[in-house]
Amino acid sequence: MKVRQLVWIIGLGCWLMPAKGQSVDRAAMETIQDSLIGLGYTIYNEPSEPERLKANFTFVKTLVSALKVPNSYQFEFDSLAMVSILRSPDDKFRVFSWHVPLNDGSYLYYGTIQLNTPNGGLKMYPLLDKTYEIESPERTVTTAANWYGAQYYRIIPFGGEYILLGWKGHTAQMTQKVIEVLTIGNEGVKLGKAIFDSDSTRAQTRAIYRYSRNARMYMDYDSTENRIVLDHLAPPDVQEEGQYEQYGPDMTYDAWQLQNGVLVFIPDTPMRNPAAPEDDEYNDPRKPANHPKSGLSAQ
Repeated sequence: MKVRQLVWIIGLGCWLMPAKGQSVDRAAMETIQDSLIGLGYTIYNEPSEPERLKANFTFVKTLVSALKVPNSYQFEFDSLAMVSILRSPDDKFRVFSWHVPLNDGSYLYYGTIQLNTPNGGLKMYPLLDKTYEIESPERTVTTAANWYGAQYYRIIPFGGEYILLGWKGHTAQMTQKVIEVLTIGNEGVKLGKAIFDSDSTRAQTRAIYRYSRNARMYMDYDSTENRIVLDHLAPPDVQEEGQYEQYGPDMTYDAWQLQNGVLVFIPDTPMRNPAAPEDDEYNDPRKPANHPKSGLSAQ
């Protein structure tokens, strides 16, 4: 969708700006953050879809203006609850991601990766959601320019790369969760890598789990066991096999073990029943009181 790319191009202007000094202008950043909070509230609570999209257009331009402030990487944006902001464990970069709800129950995704530069200048990679243009996302390595959009809630170091766990509201009937590898190099950003040891072909580049929008799926990193644990999804009836909008947890668990540079699939992993906080945060963007990632949750 061309509007996504246009929003970033207009907002970005110059993507690399040298800067001197080591401190950020916090007063300026707080002022911009206040504007972003108001726009974020509109994105999730305005009944009119055109007005939500208009607010997001302004939100992107305003966020870019904030990131252009010298040493902006030091500013946490800790009051900007409607955006997921994840710093890499080595503090080399941070990932911004958020979504815009549409009237038909689908979503648009927006994001950017901001690098922690030595001189405090801005270097970033805008993420352009091309979900519906990617024919085989589980077999495709994508870039920042053709992103399989998601709102990320966990980042896991994996050698010189990173594993991202993301929530992806998809349609009025179905939600997804995503596991993918992020690589940042001299040639830019790559998302996805054939490290999933799920079959003999080793061609899988990301794991995508599809389930009913009315269900909740647990998927998170277990640092003690160095693995990603997740609900096993199944239909309520064998006759509904493949109808993913009917799928939900069946009270068993699977795992992806991080091992020797690959993810090894382990079915039937013993585990107590955990909560799924990211579903509470993202599943119903129209209810801010129960949606801490949708702007001013107190309103």
